Amino acid sequence: MSDAAIHPTAIVGQHARIGKGVKIGPYCIVGDKVILHDDVELVSHVVIDGNTEVGAGTRIFPFASVGLEPQDRKYHGENSRLVIGERCVIRESATLNPGTDGGGMLTKIGNDCLIMASAHVAHDAIIGNNVIMANYVGIAGHCQVGDNVIFGGNCVVHQFTRVGAHAFIGAHSMVDGDVIPYGMAVGNRAVLTGLNLVGLKRRKFDREAIHKLRAAYRMIFASEGTLRERVEDAAELFKGNALVQDVVAFIAAASDRPILLPRNGPTLD
Repeated sequence: MSDAAIHPTAIVGQHARIGKGVKIGPYCIVGDKVILHDDVELVSHVVIDGNTEVGAGTRIFPFASVGLEPQDRKYHGENSRLVIGERCVIRESATLNPGTDGGGMLTKIGNDCLIMASAHVAHDAIIGNNVIMANYVGIAGHCQVGDNVIFGGNCVVHQFTRVGAHAFIGAHSMVDGDVIPYGMAVGNRAVLTGLNLVGLKRRKFDREAIHKLRAAYRMIFASEGTLRERVEDAAELFKGNALVQDVVAFIAAASDRPILLPRNGPTLD
């Protein structure tokens, strides 16, 4: 840690691995098993402990609690891990917990994520790349969140829930069922309110592909037949559309999990 800038009030474990260009600000505490890759910055008053690895260029703001034992009564001190990707921003008072023996021993945050103030990522959650969690978002244990998902403020996500890539979850939502890729959900309890068309356009998805996804959405969430039948029909009709196939594969991957549905049939803004 020869070129790391460590404030004299910080406490850094003797065996912590500190990369080049790391900045550790006032009153931070870094545990013995922690790995901070190059150019990580702990602004001040950050506590990082446990078997925690932080990717290059990530910045962590005051009073964040990172890698301390999970809030799970089944946890008994197992040497589980928390891995945070590169270039993430973790804001004030966020809490991120490691995994447990009952969930794969790993909590993982992807690259380029923004986790805002007082957000929480629980044990064994797997978070994709470019995910944004606004203030006070709570991700419960064992959840899986795909790439490019955005959560509005004060959302909570029930344990074991999956949120597909490019989904948008509106503020103050309580999500207790899986959200399809490209979907948009809102409410307490949350319901599917359509597709995240704004996000699809911002990310420059092909217009014709979006048009076909909208048609498939209407088919999948129509009232005729069973959901399984409608999904199979959409898979066959839109064989060449990658967006539709993402949705089909997502639904088929966990048929024992509840899928969020529209309250009054399919709606598209």
